[in-house]
Amino acid sequence: MTTRVRFAPSPTGYLHIGGARTALYNFLYAKASGGTFILRIEDTDLERSNAEYEKLQIDDLKWLGINHDEGPDKPNPKYAPYRQSERAEIYQKFALELIDKGLAYYDFCSEEELEEMKEKATREGRPPHYEGKWKNPAFNEEALSRLARGEKPAIRFRAPNKAYVLNDKVKGRVVYPENMVGDFVIVRSNGLPVYNFCCVVDDHLMDITHVIRGEDHLSNTVRQLMIYEALNAKVPEFAHVSLLIGHDRQKLSKRHGATSVNLYRNENYLPEAMCNYLTLLGWSHPKEIDIFDKHELFEVFDLERFSASPAMYDLEKLKWVNGQHIKKMQNEEIIKLVNDLPGNEFFKSQSHEWKNASVEIIKQQVHFLTDFPKMIHEMITNDHLEMTDTLLDILNWETTPKIISFLHEEVSKWNTPFITEGQLNIWMEQVKKELGVKGKPLFMGVRAALTGRDHGPELKFLIPLTPVNVIKKRLDQLKK
Repeated sequence: MTTRVRFAPSPTGYLHIGGARTALYNFLYAKASGGTFILRIEDTDLERSNAEYEKLQIDDLKWLGINHDEGPDKPNPKYAPYRQSERAEIYQKFALELIDKGLAYYDFCSEEELEEMKEKATREGRPPHYEGKWKNPAFNEEALSRLARGEKPAIRFRAPNKAYVLNDKVKGRVVYPENMVGDFVIVRSNGLPVYNFCCVVDDHLMDITHVIRGEDHLSNTVRQLMIYEALNAKVPEFAHVSLLIGHDRQKLSKRHGATSVNLYRNENYLPEAMCNYLTLLGWSHPKEIDIFDKHELFEVFDLERFSASPAMYDLEKLKWVNGQHIKKMQNEEIIKLVNDLPGNEFFKSQSHEWKNASVEIIKQQVHFLTDFPKMIHEMITNDHLEMTDTLLDILNWETTPKIISFLHEEVSKWNTPFITEGQLNIWMEQVKKELGVKGKPLFMGVRAALTGRDHGPELKFLIPLTPVNVIKKRLDQLKK
């Protein structure tokens, strides 16, 4: 059977980083296996679900390049609809079939009765399983009578008293002992089905072959295995991927920093860098490389390289990955993006040749595209001297004032907007021969004189990008 996987978010907020990772893993597995990636909207929580959040989540997925093959906007008639709120009749039909088979029953217990059962079980040291009278078939007639009078019961699944085994692709063999769960609700008294029931019915009807999701769903799985069995449905392969944790080794939450994809979009992360980093949070590349484009994974992604250990979410590592992707970008693409940044008039006014040369050196230094205007100012257009201890030390060398005087005079004669690399080389040779300065004093002295800094990119790249009037102002300050 063709691989069919799904991502099923609830539209109750922005797309969480953990959800994005789950979507990405399903997308990659579908691509790697030539299968179908399905987007299903789990919106049975009518009070919290919001169509606007559905749209925002889909927008975030598209920004990441995670495009679904089937979904609300790309329906396959065989499997539609893809919103659970539009599938109520389907769930009702399956629930009634389970009742007819004696595998589920109507439950008229009040909240007070259920709480009393729970408290009694706790006092007696027993699992707080359901013990209401309605599980007894002897009360079926009474249940039907009350139902006919218009009362609204819940529908409760009759949990088999036996052990279940899950052979998980990540966690390995997971055993759920008998009596782990009692009879559980599959349809609430308000008519709304619960997650575990909808999930199984949908996965069954949509021919889902593999369920790749977070480890936090592992405890749900025993209930789902019971429902698959009751429906005589084929159980998909499961892969419960590791939890995301912060540096305190607690589950990732807002206290660890930004947790929604939307915030990273606003902070100008690259979508390919986000996908790259999220992939590595629980999965490793067969070539043990850290930087890649997600499209490169279509040939190598599988379910065998997941780690069962929690994955630490590290913002510094994410920033580094983002910087590595900037380094890999074509200069033309960066130029286009940097041109659109606000507060960047100097860059916009330069020739294409200048832009290409500046991008080539600056992209080696930054983590974000928005760093470009700041770096251009710091390295190229800033004529204010920052007197660090290292710079002061260089300026106090015996040879440096001679270099400053020489370059001050030479640059003052220069009447074109930029100094060429060839002219810089001539001046370096003149300083070496006429002033007798060589080695470190030569290179560091010239750097200090022309840039007002003690470090930076190679002068042969930097000086031709720096306006002459800026260099003159730096030399004027140093000459005083």
